Amino acid sequence: MTYELLLLPIAFTLAFIVSVLIFWIGGKYSIKGRITKDKVSPYSCGEDLPYEGNARINLERFFIFAVYFLVFDVVAFMLAISYNTAVVYAIIYALITLASTLFVIKKR
Repeated sequence: MTYELLLLPIAFTLAFIVSVLIFWIGGKYSIKGRITKDKVSPYSCGEDLPYEGNARINLERFFIFAVYFLVFDVVAFMLAISYNTAVVYAIIYALITLASTLFVIKKR
């Protein structure tokens, strides 16, 4: 029982140490130098932009797609964790998620 309680802190510590090592090694061996116009240009092939000015992004549409992605991600997770349970639970999880999605869409 106590062995299972130690798995999460050990996994978190190992993941943290590995990420710090990757960050440190990347900073040590990355190419450093002057920032030129070519380095910060949006196209690495050297082509000029087809227009001047900032690109307009519809953030409302982006956030709606992000919410849809999260909802379907939660549905997939709930269906994955209910794999060994009765089918009724998977259907209930999916219906709850569908109802919450419809609630979000109606609020909009």
